[in-house]
Amino acid sequence: MDKNINPFNPGAGVSPPELAGRVEVLGTADAALARVKRGKHAKSLMILGLRGVGKTVLLNQIRDRAIAQGYLAEIQEAHDGAELKQLLIPVLRRLLLRLDRLQNTVDTVKKGIRVLRSFIGTITIAAGGAEVTLGGDPEPGYADSGNLEDDLKDILIATGEAARDANTPVAILIDELQYLSKDELGALIRGMHAINQAGLPLVLFGAGLPQLAGQAGDAKSYAERLFEFPRLGALLEADAWKAIRDPVEDEGASISDEALQEIFDKTHGYPYFLQEWGYSAWNIATGNAITAQDARAATVDSIRKLDESFFRVRFDRTTPAERDYMRCLAELGEGPQRSADVAMALGRTATSLGPVRDGLIKKGMVYSPEYGQIAFTVPLFDEFMRRVTAGAGS
Repeated sequence: MDKNINPFNPGAGVSPPELAGRVEVLGTADAALARVKRGKHAKSLMILGLRGVGKTVLLNQIRDRAIAQGYLAEIQEAHDGAELKQLLIPVLRRLLLRLDRLQNTVDTVKKGIRVLRSFIGTITIAAGGAEVTLGGDPEPGYADSGNLEDDLKDILIATGEAARDANTPVAILIDELQYLSKDELGALIRGMHAINQAGLPLVLFGAGLPQLAGQAGDAKSYAERLFEFPRLGALLEADAWKAIRDPVEDEGASISDEALQEIFDKTHGYPYFLQEWGYSAWNIATGNAITAQDARAATVDSIRKLDESFFRVRFDRTTPAERDYMRCLAELGEGPQRSADVAMALGRTATSLGPVRDGLIKKGMVYSPEYGQIAFTVPLFDEFMRRVTAGAGS
């Protein structure tokens, strides 16, 4: 196989050559974009899923579809320790300045810029190594109270009104929303509630780990009336096969059913891992067809690479106590486990392990799918932990 035309893309947030199994979510997003553009009510989307299921890929796809429908669209990624205000100011600044450059600029856009100036206040925002500034006077009485809920509502309304009067809808997309605090998430939800009530052409799409739905509900009880929470998981076998077979055949090569079965069995159908295995299998194959032997060799190669990078990077962020907790969780088996059982395996009480568990949740390593349960956010991480444990003991 020619490595220069390898069709697979095993990168974070990189769109795969065949986006299989996600038609329904994209269709829901398309409908929301079309309705908001017409001034109709539509629920925004918060896409949920474990690491590696393609949440970021879908956000990028939705951004591209929004732009194709005539939207101005900006995407931002939250991260541990970042404040929502710091994340949104560069996004809102870009949107309002782009609206201001349109030929049909109106006074409402100028007001939106002044409200943003009020929202910024004395904060210094760094972006790409440079300070973000916004000239001009603030709009007194708007977005300057110091209360995040009130101020965020003001600036979102001002941006939505600017978009309406400029006849150009706006889409804001935020990845990794689970990192927002309860107050920040509540403020964002309240702001979007105000946007919906006013029928303004501004829509929010978000993505995060599975616990995001519960966090949103805790922040504002009416969140489920404002957002759809589609859950992404592993692909069905037919979709997983399609995600591998179609790109191979598009390049004039072929892959055996046995090879496809090997890849599906080892990846469990998770999109990121399918790209890793497909990439390795293509590079390993010596002829114009990927065989079962090639796929088995790809399993060895892919696991080695994942252990050295994808898994290892996450593992290295944890403390010794957190690693002990993850080891016990992994040894209990695949899937969610009872927190009490992990504590018992460690000879501790669940209460005493609360800080360790909370630390892992904050780092995005584990989540609680149900009360009293705990599970890894990264698919196949339990297998990695068992390999690490076996290697340490050998």
